[in-house]
Amino acid sequence: MTVYSAVVTTGIYCRPGCGARPSADNVRTFELAASAEAAGYRACLRCRPYRMVGSVPWDAPELVCRAVRLIIDGALDDDGTEAALAARLGWSGRHLRRMFQEHLGLTPDQLARSRRTHFARRLLDDTDMAVADVAFAAGFGSLRQFNRAMRDTFRDTPNSLRGRRRRADRLVTDGGLAIRLACSPPYDWESMLARLAAERIPGVTAVDVAERCYRRVITLDGDAGMLEVRPGGEDYLLLVAHLPYWEGLIHVVERIRHALGLDADPEALPQLASDPLLAPLVQARPGLRVPGAWAPFEIGVAAAIRQHCGPAEATEHLGRLVKEHGIEVPGLPHNLTHAFPSATVLAAADLGSIGPESAASVHAFARAVEAGEIRLDGSMALNDLVTLVSALPGFDPTAAQHLAMRLGERDAFPAEDAELRRALCHLDPALAGEAATARAENWKPWRALAATHLIADTHAYDRDHAGQSLPSQAPDFPLGSRVA
Repeated sequence: MTVYSAVVTTGIYCRPGCGARPSADNVRTFELAASAEAAGYRACLRCRPYRMVGSVPWDAPELVCRAVRLIIDGALDDDGTEAALAARLGWSGRHLRRMFQEHLGLTPDQLARSRRTHFARRLLDDTDMAVADVAFAAGFGSLRQFNRAMRDTFRDTPNSLRGRRRRADRLVTDGGLAIRLACSPPYDWESMLARLAAERIPGVTAVDVAERCYRRVITLDGDAGMLEVRPGGEDYLLLVAHLPYWEGLIHVVERIRHALGLDADPEALPQLASDPLLAPLVQARPGLRVPGAWAPFEIGVAAAIRQHCGPAEATEHLGRLVKEHGIEVPGLPHNLTHAFPSATVLAAADLGSIGPESAASVHAFARAVEAGEIRLDGSMALNDLVTLVSALPGFDPTAAQHLAMRLGERDAFPAEDAELRRALCHLDPALAGEAATARAENWKPWRALAATHLIADTHAYDRDHAGQSLPSQAPDFPLGSRVA
């Protein structure tokens, strides 16, 4: 967990590693930059803590964690209210505010405002966007609201803040808008890129191995755009966004951050590395992250199709589904041609071209999402989500747990996944069946990351041994897992 240090005598807070050396008696600590700001402190001009993206304390209550996820997705932007956010989670607004104050030291509205102002400050540093465009890109409803929030947070006007940016901050690109996606090093971009390549959806996503670049088509209120992500520096990836307009850019950035697993909590690694079974895996790949999802519905549809066929056939079916029912986007390079179809479209579409079993699974999933029976926004408890998804035709608990992992459920664990179980048996032949599930209890609440390491270990073994699978002590389960 990132801990910010605030100095009582100066009223300034700093990120870890700042060169300032105040007396320990004058220092207060906060786990969120927004909490320090809510307590009246302002950001240090030397270390610029607003350039980091902090995470919620790992032991915060589930209600707080899910509310933060919804706030990041924009639940309090525009006309959103704390009362409506709380109702979405089944609680009162008063209770939600009390929980936020108790565990984070600020209100939901204060967290949302801090998130917007920090994003705006990064845009002022990194880009040449007009100040008005920065305001709307960061989710503010008016320039007056934007100027007031920036003065409250940074004690200065947006124009003055831009005038103080450093020469190296400004990003230049041949096309599109370049933005830094901060992350805590190390970050294993090569592993993430390989995963994205394996899950490629023809026409929608593309991976260029030579350029080490991931590209995908997106839509904003029906208008299409394209995102490109490639390595940047030690502590950031570089996003180049080609969008029809900049309004709401903050949501685009947050979604791609989630898709690439950039907001992983650093507390997870020490806990997993303390387990003798997982320690060698974590040490070998400390930068491995759990992949997220740009579009959770897209991930679910792909999972439904992959339940019924092999990887190559599943990719072919996905390409056919996109071509027949997706939104055509002409003029994009890299063979990007379509945006993925919505739940509304697929719920009523003729899907005969992908086979009867896949069609039945996709129809059932799309209809459940369209009807609101299954919510993919993080507002559903893990067990409820897994139960509902597992009840759909063509889905099983393993597929449901994989989907939950991609939605950001840090404790999701596909215990019956064949690749995961082969990895466990390779590490310890005694870990089969219920023994594996019992051992996984030690990895709570980071079982999703543990599963990612185990599956990655299986893939690495297969590559190193020319396609030979890990030796299994439990021959009753099939080779090859059905990974969502």
